[in-house]
Amino acid sequence: MEKTWRWFGPNDKITLDMLRQIGVEGIVTALHHIKGGEVWSYDEVMKMKTYIESHGLRWSVVESLPVSESIKYGGPDRDELIEKYKESLANLGRAGVHTICYNFMPVLDWARTDLENPNPDGTSSLYFNHAEFAYFDIHILKRQGAESDYTDETLAEVSEMKKTMTPADEHRLVDNIIVRTQGFVNGNITEDDEHPVELFRSLLHLYDGITPDQLRQNMKYFLEAIMPVCDEWDMNMCVHPDDPPLQILGLPRIVCCDKDIEWFLNAVPNKHNGLTFCAGSLSAGIHNDVPALARKYADRTWFVHLRSTNVFPNGDFKEASHLGGRAHIIELVQIFEKEMQRRRAANPDATVAELPMRVDHAPLMLGDEKMGYNAGYSFHGRMLALGQVEGVMAAVNHQLSQAQV
Repeated sequence: MEKTWRWFGPNDKITLDMLRQIGVEGIVTALHHIKGGEVWSYDEVMKMKTYIESHGLRWSVVESLPVSESIKYGGPDRDELIEKYKESLANLGRAGVHTICYNFMPVLDWARTDLENPNPDGTSSLYFNHAEFAYFDIHILKRQGAESDYTDETLAEVSEMKKTMTPADEHRLVDNIIVRTQGFVNGNITEDDEHPVELFRSLLHLYDGITPDQLRQNMKYFLEAIMPVCDEWDMNMCVHPDDPPLQILGLPRIVCCDKDIEWFLNAVPNKHNGLTFCAGSLSAGIHNDVPALARKYADRTWFVHLRSTNVFPNGDFKEASHLGGRAHIIELVQIFEKEMQRRRAANPDATVAELPMRVDHAPLMLGDEKMGYNAGYSFHGRMLALGQVEGVMAAVNHQLSQAQV
């Protein structure tokens, strides 16, 4: 697999020169300066591509070319927005960038309640606490009917939490759930928004009455509309699983499990309609057998996120070491390296592009917490994770080469 790294553009504190020195081969990025829903011009795409290549790297994956909320809920302007999306796709294809990671999660990109949960070794990791999330939903967001979405045990924890929760604690939850994890990824809310909770409520209301089946049909509508452009320019669209892979905030969530993945791949059975295999997102759902999913969908996977989680008995989960947790990353590397062998054997006379892989959501360590990095995207933590995964890849490829002798 190709070793890639998510990079947030020239303003990222982690520079391309730093990434080249630690063995990164490909860059995963986006045109973050362009407002969501607007066209990525060919000139702007080439400017970014040229900048990356001037540092001895290549632009391997776009993460993300955002899908506007109106496309997701089926607003009156969705056809206009889809046409702009198709134009951006064509411009990326002309420039030689062919893999697009996107998501179809309504409103919220990914959710954690604690961005610096301490570990015994002095590092810290991302954490999702169901009771804290329920507190945010019920007492801060004040979503109508929210209580009915939680168990009696969780509601009891929320009641106890209410007795000691301070305004600073509530501000921390708002910041963690809807600000710091969203704004840096072309999200709906930024750190400059003065009233993020009110804005978040208004976004949720856009999905009033939208069922999971309706959201699926809207996803199918979008994919069918863009597939001709994908065919023309050989663009691989790979959807990111919902994170966490659970129903939250009363929103329809449709990429959470085996049944969901099977549905959207079969609904639009074009090879360019594929999957971003995010092992971390999938492993956060106790219902998911991550290696089994990797084996089943390897041939429709165009991008891999390698990370892992530990899920606790009450459903809370925490980011795990890249060599631990329930994602079984060593087994996943074996599965995807074998898939690369299969692809090469199937096209012996063609140049088969490497499957891009990036590590993800690594711990804060060695001063990362003081550097102001985007949540989940530390430097030292990801560098350690990349070294761990690179070692696994080397061992697996050695084993596979010996088996062929």
